[in-house]
Amino acid sequence: MENIIVPKEYDYYGRKKLIEGLCEKYKFIRHSIIGKSCAGKGISALKIGSSDSYALIVGGVHGSERITSTVILMFIEELCEAFKSDGYLADIKVTKALRGRGVIFVPCLNPDGCDISLLGKKACGEFAQKNEALCRGDFAHWNANLRGVDLNLNFDAGWKELHKKEQELGIVGPSPTRFGGFKPHSEPETVAITELCERVNIRHSMALHSQGEVIYWNYGNKTLPKSRKMGEILATSSGYALDIPISIANGGGFKDWFIEKFSRPGFTVEIGKGKNPLPIEMAESIYNQIKEMLMLYIIM
Repeated sequence: MENIIVPKEYDYYGRKKLIEGLCEKYKFIRHSIIGKSCAGKGISALKIGSSDSYALIVGGVHGSERITSTVILMFIEELCEAFKSDGYLADIKVTKALRGRGVIFVPCLNPDGCDISLLGKKACGEFAQKNEALCRGDFAHWNANLRGVDLNLNFDAGWKELHKKEQELGIVGPSPTRFGGFKPHSEPETVAITELCERVNIRHSMALHSQGEVIYWNYGNKTLPKSRKMGEILATSSGYALDIPISIANGGGFKDWFIEKFSRPGFTVEIGKGKNPLPIEMAESIYNQIKEMLMLYIIM
């Protein structure tokens, strides 16, 4: 099989073309646009399988962590091919595993931020001068969305306490990273994913970030006992470690909001090791290390 997805850098339009190619080849993929970014770029969701509840996998939350989007697309392609051919993925028979189950993928929640990290100033549009000043020309490490809001600090879960911590650290306005906005759910990308979760019955959620090879699984008193058990299975299959975030990394995140809102398991998985943005050449080895974990996550 000649792969549609190869480990290379993709901007929004390159990723859009890949998704169109996957949908053309695998007619059972249901593709929808769940919202638009600050710059008007569509945020894609790909649904595979059918169920009264779905597992959710989200990537591309931070610009410099765009390798997560490529890894998710690689998994989608192999999953679809195994489903179509009645084959196996990570020694699991996919047609049997997906019987009565479904999964939704949002490969890139922050297309603007990923393009800024990849392409620099030319991806900023009317925000070009402002954003260049904010990052002092270092676009490669840009994590926020186009307006300088870190999406993974913009969710309504301990947001007020988190906002105070940001101010104590001198983070008081738009920034390449770690500014959670002037209010929770202020950003269209945040609204897109929360509305998806409120509209569709999501039984558990996972957001891929980079880097560290750790799995975060808890938040507050709404964390279910089975969340740790699930986390242990995910950790064993990937070789990653279970961990607990601290300080400014605790609260405001998608995982935190999902757990608090629905009292269901939510996970943040930091893939790979190194310095962001991880070299795209690492995508294949990272994918091979975590594909069993992703497959187990889907069927839990």
